[in-house]
Amino acid sequence: MPLPYKVATLLYCFNEADEVLLLERAQEPNRGLWSPAGGKLHQDVGESPHACACREAEEELGIQLHPTELHLTGLVSEHGYLGQAHWLMFLFEVKTRLRHLPPPHREGRFAFVPRPALADLALPITDRDQIWPLFWRHRGGFFAAHCHCSDPTSYDWTVEESRPTQATILSNHA
Repeated sequence: MPLPYKVATLLYCFNEADEVLLLERAQEPNRGLWSPAGGKLHQDVGESPHACACREAEEELGIQLHPTELHLTGLVSEHGYLGQAHWLMFLFEVKTRLRHLPPPHREGRFAFVPRPALADLALPITDRDQIWPLFWRHRGGFFAAHCHCSDPTSYDWTVEESRPTQATILSNHA
């Protein structure tokens, strides 16, 4: 039986201290794990990824965003994630810095996390091993990656496009 294709947005939000806002998920997928806020695109009404990101920011974070306040940092496709679905995810960095922690939400509770503390959090394996390193390497730039999930423990990644920022390129050569 063919798997459904799901389209989602993820919001990479930061506070003034450059700590990332994460959600400890109370629902599937990834229940009990920490992820950026976001949600599924309303395909039935033709919602754009930018509109979805703005809607999710209002629903989950209580903030109103305009598409110009978003930077599309990455595009990730996952083939057969957990044997349940194919995913297409648009990863947006929110340019506006958050000043307050959003209140708990039906999706879970929020926390600001310093970058080094990500190593100690319960994260989805694909986030820990690939998506976070790609996000940090391309923050301010863009990447596209594809993951073929052959089983719940085996993931084959291909970076299909990579445009890091000039600052990232220079720091890698220093």
